[in-house]
Amino acid sequence: MNLISKIWLRLILVSGCVILADQITKYIIKINVALYDNIIVIEKFFNITHILNPGGAFGFFASQSPEIRKFIFLFVSSVVALFVLWFYKRCAEDFIFLSYGLALIFGGAIGNLIDRFRYGKVVDFLDFYMGSAHWPAFNIADSAISIGMGILIYHIIFNKVPDF
Repeated sequence: MNLISKIWLRLILVSGCVILADQITKYIIKINVALYDNIIVIEKFFNITHILNPGGAFGFFASQSPEIRKFIFLFVSSVVALFVLWFYKRCAEDFIFLSYGLALIFGGAIGNLIDRFRYGKVVDFLDFYMGSAHWPAFNIADSAISIGMGILIYHIIFNKVPDF
């Protein structure tokens, strides 16, 4: 297997696993937990809560009209996905750890993009809180994006990115 096919296989496997895990868990939530219901997993810390997030991360743009949200999120998500693919191609050979981070971001973006195309909203269900401190609900795709962004930020801070 040549180097080019190895780097694309890495992207397909990592992103594919993220998309698959994301969509399967969302499907399980949709068929087993009624919208806005929750299941207490760890008292006063973690619930499974079925919500549909019309906005972006942390409800960003949630108050905008559905048409504006759809345009913004479908357009921005598509542009980000294309940028991540371009950046991935530039660094996958020499920056393997960074390429894994970019593959996580790409898989998470596609996982949430699938929801936006299907429902116009994103299915969220992981609900963490401590006392009155409450983290907005999220999903597997959001987790992959966050981990991937952490890897990307690490590489930027320590100047471990390709020269352009």
